[in-house]
Amino acid sequence: MTDLLEGAAGTGNGNEPLLRVRNLKKYFPVKKGVLIDRTVDYVKAVDDVSFDIYPGETLGLVGESGSGKSTTGYCVLQLLKPTSGSVSFLGRELTTISRRELRAMRRETQIVFQDPYASLNPRMTVGDIVAEPLVIHGIGDRRSRRRSTERLLEVVGFNPDFINRYPHEFSGGQRQRIGVARALALNPRLIVCDEPVSALDVSIQAQILNLLKDLQREFNLTYLFIAHDLAVVRTMSDRIAVMNRGKLVEEGDAEDVYTNPKDPYTKALLAAVPVPDPRAMRVRREERRKLKGALAEPV
Repeated sequence: MTDLLEGAAGTGNGNEPLLRVRNLKKYFPVKKGVLIDRTVDYVKAVDDVSFDIYPGETLGLVGESGSGKSTTGYCVLQLLKPTSGSVSFLGRELTTISRRELRAMRRETQIVFQDPYASLNPRMTVGDIVAEPLVIHGIGDRRSRRRSTERLLEVVGFNPDFINRYPHEFSGGQRQRIGVARALALNPRLIVCDEPVSALDVSIQAQILNLLKDLQREFNLTYLFIAHDLAVVRTMSDRIAVMNRGKLVEEGDAEDVYTNPKDPYTKALLAAVPVPDPRAMRVRREERRKLKGALAEPV
């Protein structure tokens, strides 16, 4: 077994994307009927989306609820089967490989879910939760898995003695640390962070974001960071891609997108970001009124 703490995953020469997404689409059928369902329309949750993520960087995917950003993340991981398009990871096309090959590739890709209360099995101990990926992939024996689990808990700032506790004994921020430890167990190259701090208090959000950045530096991780809060995405990301109604409307360097947005939808999102100065907030509210209509209705 390749131990997480023995070194970061290889990142190649840095010139080739780790993940390449092209013309990705995910349409959900809208059915109507009592005895016989028939498709009357489609919800275009993801509609012709393309982007690259390079080794060691963070791409922030931002948009309102219903914009398609989480669906994009699930399609990247093949947790949802895309309607069409290409998802290439480490040069392998994930949409066409066999189930066995996909299972092996999933050792390289993991996810941190949004809700730390729903994403952890309340009947499993912390040790069993963190070790579960190792068990599923048949890595190590019971003793080595326990050692790895204890070290993973230390990496995310936990006392290894917590290994026999249950999720209900922890706060939301602590539960999210458990989720991060589980995502690290297989030493992945890419982690999809699906709104990992949106369910947490602001002070706890900062702790989790700092943890993710520290882990990225230490283990050379690559993130697809999904969020609706542009301020959070700016803190985490090297580049930002903005989604609206299933489409990418803007992409660029994080600071460029934040300080000089081009698309009206991005400007509307920025106008909604709270600032401590009341006068500045009045200006932003006025900007938001002018941009009314740029924000998408949730789907």
